[in-house]
Amino acid sequence: MSANGKETIYVDIDDDITGIIDKVRSSQEKIVALVLPKRANVLQSIVNMKLLKHTADDAKKRIVLITSEASLLPLAGAVGMHVAKTLQSKPVIPDPPQMQNSMISVNEDETEVIDDGIDPNKPIGELAGLPSNEEETIEVGDDDEPVKPAAAGAMGAVSATKQAINKKLKIPNFDKFRIRLALGGVGLILVIFGWYAAFYIMPKAKVILKTDTQSATINNTFTADPKAKELDETKLIVPATLKELKKTDSQKVATSGQKDMGTKATGSVTLSLNDCAQPQVTIPAGTTVSAANLNFLTQADVILKSVKIGNSCQNSSFKDFSTASVKVAAQNAGDQYNLSARAYNVSGFSNVTGQGSNMSGGTSKVVKVVSQQDVDGAKQKIIEQTGATVKTDATDELKHEGYVPILDTFTAGNPLITSSPNVGDEASEVTVNATVTYTMLGVKEDGLKKLIENDAKKQIDTSKQTVTDNGIEKAVYRILDKKQNGEMKLSLQTVVVAGPQLDANAIKAEVAGKKRGDAVSSLRSRPGIKDAEIQYSPFWVYSTPKNADKITVTFEQNNTNNGNK
Repeated sequence: MSANGKETIYVDIDDDITGIIDKVRSSQEKIVALVLPKRANVLQSIVNMKLLKHTADDAKKRIVLITSEASLLPLAGAVGMHVAKTLQSKPVIPDPPQMQNSMISVNEDETEVIDDGIDPNKPIGELAGLPSNEEETIEVGDDDEPVKPAAAGAMGAVSATKQAINKKLKIPNFDKFRIRLALGGVGLILVIFGWYAAFYIMPKAKVILKTDTQSATINNTFTADPKAKELDETKLIVPATLKELKKTDSQKVATSGQKDMGTKATGSVTLSLNDCAQPQVTIPAGTTVSAANLNFLTQADVILKSVKIGNSCQNSSFKDFSTASVKVAAQNAGDQYNLSARAYNVSGFSNVTGQGSNMSGGTSKVVKVVSQQDVDGAKQKIIEQTGATVKTDATDELKHEGYVPILDTFTAGNPLITSSPNVGDEASEVTVNATVTYTMLGVKEDGLKKLIENDAKKQIDTSKQTVTDNGIEKAVYRILDKKQNGEMKLSLQTVVVAGPQLDANAIKAEVAGKKRGDAVSSLRSRPGIKDAEIQYSPFWVYSTPKNADKITVTFEQNNTNNGNK
């Protein structure tokens, strides 16, 4: 490295062209001296020499090759690159190879060397910023041997290579190559995985066996007890569980309520006492007085006193004692309360009458409000919508935990309801939120299966037959009684199918890995099997998977004791 814009780089015998290019690009100096080892094969190619020259031009650098290899000189001259025998020698551009019959024409702009900053009269060591009295002379060849043109054989090779020099030399795009290589690798992995999935993961087989079978109808009554831990075959008590699922949902509906938000009509009513049965009558504030089916409320307490002279009631003669005027206001807003003067009935006081003045000031402004009916309707929609989903979820969870779900026991608890806005508030729509707890009873499948098979064994010949279908999936359940401790008494009705004693696992092992024809023939030869069929999936599968987990065995009823098919 030099402070004068020059750098010396030593090339190893094992360096390839990309390594040399990287070294040139990483140099921070304008002039780069490449000291080549003997037999630098990497630059014996005109293509590599062109790549090196092209890289230097792109990076605005000037390269000087330090070498005395005779075979390299014509190639350097062909691309217009400087060469020096040592770091102390003056750099020159060797003569290009002599082309016979002028077969090759070199573009002037390709052979022209822009020699910015290079003094051909100075040694390369001085150009590289090395003191002449300290720099060791590096000999890469015999100094006494004159620089000669390449031998005829080499010249012929160069001449043949130069025929493509008119074409624009391009540097390979290694980034695109790496991307294509990576994509190819990913594609290969996907192909391998797809092949493995198609022939080892996806293939399945369903073995359908038609056997001589007998059906038996089972009617049973048992108790499902969430507190029981084990099956009690004597008392017919089966362990059970009560699955609870809480669901919160919301429903937005348009409001249907109406409310008059106008002003209330006001006026006054004169109250009169009709008899003297009571010495004094008190009419409290808020008493309803009505006319024309419209109600008004008194705004203050009123006391009416009886005046009796002798045996006669003198109300009409002593009005100051038996009458009183009180202000009233309409019960609701609305202009229909603007009534003319008329008589009023006093609610709760049969011995008091009223005479009202003109009522005025009532105005109407009808708006939509939230009604209780709106909230109840939204609540019902939430229960219906969430109930179906929760029922399916509860059923799946019970089955996964080893229980038979009793669908008739599915119930929804009292929902917790909130609404926004509240009932009576002005709004065009209301959002109702409901949190509902749903419950469903599940009966332990193993215990239920045991009870059914116990009943079935009473109807079949257990020495020759075994239960092939316990009928649990098709059973019909009815609730007979519920207790507060969670117990339920249930009835069960189903049909059990019994057939020859066949081991499904043994059948799987027998057909695993066999082709369809061989497997079917083997199964049909078994005692008790009338017919056999194997269905494969996907469509490209033609033999039974070797993995027994990929094989399912089902038994179909062929003949029954009463001749049904």
